[in-house]
Amino acid sequence: MISRKYCWVIRRYNGSHTCTKAIISQDHSKLDSNTITEAIKSLVEADPSLKVKSVIAEVQSKFNYTVSYRKAWLAKQKSVEKIFGGWEASYKALPIWFEAMSHKEPSAVVHFETIHAYQGDDLVDETHLYGKYKGCLLVAVSQDAVERSHGAWSPPRAFYMFCIRHIESNFLRKFKAPYLQKLVVNIGYSRTVRKYELCYQHLRERGEAYTNWLNRIPCEQYALAFDGGYRWGHMTTNLVECINSVLKGARNLPITALVKATFYRLNELFTRKRAEAEAWITAGHVFSEHVTAKLHANQLASGKIQVNFFDRKNEVFEVREMPSGVEYAVDLRRQRCDCVEFQVDRIPCPHVFACCANQRLD
Repeated sequence: MISRKYCWVIRRYNGSHTCTKAIISQDHSKLDSNTITEAIKSLVEADPSLKVKSVIAEVQSKFNYTVSYRKAWLAKQKSVEKIFGGWEASYKALPIWFEAMSHKEPSAVVHFETIHAYQGDDLVDETHLYGKYKGCLLVAVSQDAVERSHGAWSPPRAFYMFCIRHIESNFLRKFKAPYLQKLVVNIGYSRTVRKYELCYQHLRERGEAYTNWLNRIPCEQYALAFDGGYRWGHMTTNLVECINSVLKGARNLPITALVKATFYRLNELFTRKRAEAEAWITAGHVFSEHVTAKLHANQLASGKIQVNFFDRKNEVFEVREMPSGVEYAVDLRRQRCDCVEFQVDRIPCPHVFACCANQRLD
């Protein structure tokens, strides 16, 4: 009984369902994969990642028959072949397309060979292919003009860091211990040395093999507590995940069509992003939307912080969070706060905002 609607609703019925008997719900021998191929070709051309269940739904809508999963899958593969080329022939066509592209763009460098997707126990970050032949699309993401930077991409101007999610994946592949994954991630996200040592000790207590494996990676390259703020709080390779989203749908294509889509889509992406970056610079914007949002949130949070004591000459403050009463020391001149967020993220924390507001500082 639904009191608000004053009606009864049947939640479960254990008898036989007779109301669907009159509906044609079975497959039909004359509704073969070739017929379905022609019916869904426009859909596959618009979205090569079209799900098989969507193909079944489309056939049901057009012909009032529910075809088998296998027939729908086969029809989709045939549609892909008709639009983008055959799967086997595509492998033979790839070297020809590479040669044509190199001739058109002499600065392009082409080299291809078959390799394994894993290097020992370590996972190589890849995008899984969803077409007739399984495999992985490996995309290297880097900054432009690295070779011509005359050392600008080396310390102290740039630093090499590891993605905590890939460390987590490699750890799981090595030890098959999912119950320790979160602890490994927490070690990386530890902002203070004390927090790092506490999490590290917990992992060591569960087995020295775990910490011995982790010790292969310099702590300053994966733990916030030791990175000196050089990674600005970024712990993952989100740039790579953004590229994966750009290639959505291309993973369902034959190999040559996949390579073409990768080339043209990335070319369009870089052209568009360059224009957006130039527009931002021209307009005088210096922060990304993410940083701007975090600054705004920290500024709002500063309203709940009480500045109790300060050294006006040295710009050293003592602040208290309300209502918890937790106290922190803030040194504006040295750009430090006991919460460590200021040093790690390079973004003013709520405590810094409170001190600046107290002294009317920008």
